[in-house]
Amino acid sequence: MSDREYRGKEEEKTEEKERGKHEKEDMTWDEKWRRDPVSAAVWAVILIWAGLVLLANNVGLFADIAWLQGLEGDSIVWGLILTGAGVIVLLGAAFRLLVPAYRQPVGGSLVWGAILLGLGLGNLVGGAIAWPIILIAIGIGLLLRGFIGRE
Repeated sequence: MSDREYRGKEEEKTEEKERGKHEKEDMTWDEKWRRDPVSAAVWAVILIWAGLVLLANNVGLFADIAWLQGLEGDSIVWGLILTGAGVIVLLGAAFRLLVPAYRQPVGGSLVWGAILLGLGLGNLVGGAIAWPIILIAIGIGLLLRGFIGRE
């Protein structure tokens, strides 16, 4: 291959990258959500979960649960919403890792899920128990990642 052909191919690759970049920038909000249905589903389930928790609180379902008796009303509601949101975010990250078609980096989701889980459990069982459990879980995750390695 001559230098001229090589430069021509390099220019084609550069032009393709630029076109792809502009296509991503020109996508509408709806197109972006269609391309990432996992994120859309995670946010939808979080909103549904929050609505269910608020509805359950408003109709008095938490009044009969013994382990919630010592907590204040808002603490129960926000603790359950944040704990559920953390679990949902972590499940979304696990789904991304397990299903190759939706695989994307999940480091940020894991950290965000752990923070939500820690905040929620901190309201429900107390920070003295919740945060050490979260730190242990993060440490186990790092160990597994180190031993299993990257693909």
